[in-house]
Amino acid sequence: MEYKILGFQPEKLFHYFEDICAIPRGSGNEKGISDFLVKFAEDRGLTVYQDEAYNVIIKKQGSKGAEDKPPVMLQGHIDMVCDKLAGVEHDFEKEGIHLIFKDGVISADGTTLGADDGAAVALMMMVLDDEEIIHPPVECVFTTEEEVGLNGARTLDKSKITARTMINLDSEEEGIAAVSCAGGVRVRLTKPVERVEAEGTLVQIKIEGLLGGHSGTDIDKERQNADLLMARIVERMMCQTGGKLVTFSGGTKDNAIPRECEASLIYEDREQAENAEETACALAEIIAAENASSEPDFACEVSVEEGRSVPALKAEDAEALLGVIRLAPNGVGRRSMKMDGFVEASSNLGIVKADNEEILIVAAPRSCVSSLKEDMKERFALLAKTFGFAISYRGEYPGWDFKEESRIREVFSDSYRELFGKELELEALHAGLECGLFADALPGLDAIAVGPTLNNVHTPDENMPLDSFERFYMLLKDVLARLAQ
Repeated sequence: MEYKILGFQPEKLFHYFEDICAIPRGSGNEKGISDFLVKFAEDRGLTVYQDEAYNVIIKKQGSKGAEDKPPVMLQGHIDMVCDKLAGVEHDFEKEGIHLIFKDGVISADGTTLGADDGAAVALMMMVLDDEEIIHPPVECVFTTEEEVGLNGARTLDKSKITARTMINLDSEEEGIAAVSCAGGVRVRLTKPVERVEAEGTLVQIKIEGLLGGHSGTDIDKERQNADLLMARIVERMMCQTGGKLVTFSGGTKDNAIPRECEASLIYEDREQAENAEETACALAEIIAAENASSEPDFACEVSVEEGRSVPALKAEDAEALLGVIRLAPNGVGRRSMKMDGFVEASSNLGIVKADNEEILIVAAPRSCVSSLKEDMKERFALLAKTFGFAISYRGEYPGWDFKEESRIREVFSDSYRELFGKELELEALHAGLECGLFADALPGLDAIAVGPTLNNVHTPDENMPLDSFERFYMLLKDVLARLAQ
């Protein structure tokens, strides 16, 4: 393999990251990367365990003199969010990521990069392969389907883990360590529909150019949701000009803020369609002005096509679809006044699709307060009942509580201060981490979540500054050496 990343140390760390990027590993498609890790371990004579969900645990003895020290768990997930820009042709099931290396930053060509959490996988591989570092016994835990509900961490047999110190490598800002996180759940609403054949002029609307982002860590940045904006436009069109809803499709992942959405309506006569086009364009201009500072690249394209015959939704089904989208909890739900406005509860309406047989709406509410998470589940249940949807929940995961005393937190803080002359910041994270699942199963677990800087994860703008990756490995090595003392 011809590597693109050059000039950074240790060289192998960056080569491992490129090796990982070459393997398709979207959620639910992790067998390839899982088998790759098993072979990696076997080639080095390391103890390896792989389960039916393709989770992998690789164990390495402590370095000389540290063989009997308490073991430490390094942990990250091997799946990635697969998203791409409109018009980009990329088969995530079969193709690896096409990397772009420019000005010390690695990104992907029109798709997500997968540094969330490929960076963790490369870091663990480097620790397992580096014979020069000083470390206690390490247990590297590679989990699957984290991005769709922490499924691998939930099913993993945690009796295979003896460590009671955990370094989760799924945080995304150098110099900041997560010390607690929110719990969450996926909410799925479905409604069977019937369609009727309709003829006339088709008005198509396309929203694009939004920033999107992570539904947890970016939910407080006033980034607009393409599904909600489209529902606002379509509802206005239907109220003022009639029309029948034909298509509505927005968002690809429940844990990513939707950047793009498409919809279409059909009108019996041309004049109605022209009025609808004017209505949509006028409201789009208002939306653009409302969000000029937070969404400068928002774009709404409206086109008209005569002489179409299409299957349209019945009026009651279209009204139900728009009703749920317009009224569903979305964005920041509550902030903590005791923690400088930290987001305590939020929800992301991630996927809306209306096909020929059903309407599908998927949302991802989350909260560090279990009662608030339950409240949002109840609100979605009421919406489902009101508009005739079936509702189901999946992938529910617990939050991770802050511990007053933590040795691993102290070690990281001391190491960071001595290496870089700055204080390590500690934060509660409004995103799901696997730490909660491991803490529930491993009594007394002392955990921290850290990582190099990753920008715009869960979007095609995702990138990783390589000097941050380089510095983070230096920090991780120093921490392991301290734990070996």
